[in-house]
Amino acid sequence: MDLSAFPRVPLGSWPSPLDPCPRLSAELGATVLVKRDDVGGVGLGGNKLRKLEFTLAAALADGAEKIVTFGGVQTNHGRLTAASCARLGLRCELVLTRSVPRSGFAYDRSGNVALDELFGARVHLCDTDDEAAALAAELSDDRTVTLPVGGSSGLGVLGYVAAAAELREQLGDREVDRIVCALGSGGTVAGLALGTDTPITAVTVSRKADAAMAVVEQVAGLAAEVLASGEPKLDHVTPDDRALGDGYGVPTDEVWAALRLFARSEGIVLDPVYTGKAAAGLVAGVRPGETVVFWHTGGAPGLFGYAPDLAAEARR
Repeated sequence: MDLSAFPRVPLGSWPSPLDPCPRLSAELGATVLVKRDDVGGVGLGGNKLRKLEFTLAAALADGAEKIVTFGGVQTNHGRLTAASCARLGLRCELVLTRSVPRSGFAYDRSGNVALDELFGARVHLCDTDDEAAALAAELSDDRTVTLPVGGSSGLGVLGYVAAAAELREQLGDREVDRIVCALGSGGTVAGLALGTDTPITAVTVSRKADAAMAVVEQVAGLAAEVLASGEPKLDHVTPDDRALGDGYGVPTDEVWAALRLFARSEGIVLDPVYTGKAAAGLVAGVRPGETVVFWHTGGAPGLFGYAPDLAAEARR
């Protein structure tokens, strides 16, 4: 797809590496390539930068001076929005909801939260989604653009339509059996689905499979409207909720085991909310001899919000 008609600001270091992982591959009995969207760009990097390149470019074109967006306390999208706003000279208001059953200094004050404030964002903590929506309305004026959770708007999805083309160029003639990635707010999976016919295993991090797929369908539909491309084709996307556990932000034993596996075989750091669950899904569903692209969407700063658990699990 030709995306040249859409304004875009450079925030990430693209193309992100596509790393061969021989030791991880040997452990799993399959060939695993890791697409490193955790590497490079402002704010310590991550998949949300691809979305923000389009959404913030449009905001600037519309004369915006302030960005309001949402997320959980340890939101990666919030951190990268704050960092990108600092780069672009925009004010940033983060309306964060206590949506994960965790508390304490590590979760409430370190990790992404500390970085949000370091980047100059104003952080507002809310107890419910309704409270967050009301506060966001109060913070908005005629020079404000409000971004949805995860930046997963129809325009934001274009970041991963472009990423799919980037991956095709890196692979060249090499065939892969599937792409494995985390599925949260839906924008990453929707963009990849619009940009490639390669089968996608979307490991859910916050909803059961059917509900998570409904989010992808909704967001992909918004992107199709932006692109004027007709009804999106999504039959090559398979949602997988076997790593979901007790819900968003609650890691399982299998998630911590996947973090250790990636760290000790390849020196790759995952997080317990998104990429750790995606990796646990990869491990649970790996097929002998297949070739897989594991899409690393970033999120490592959020790992330090789980510092007590991290300290214990790292010793195992």
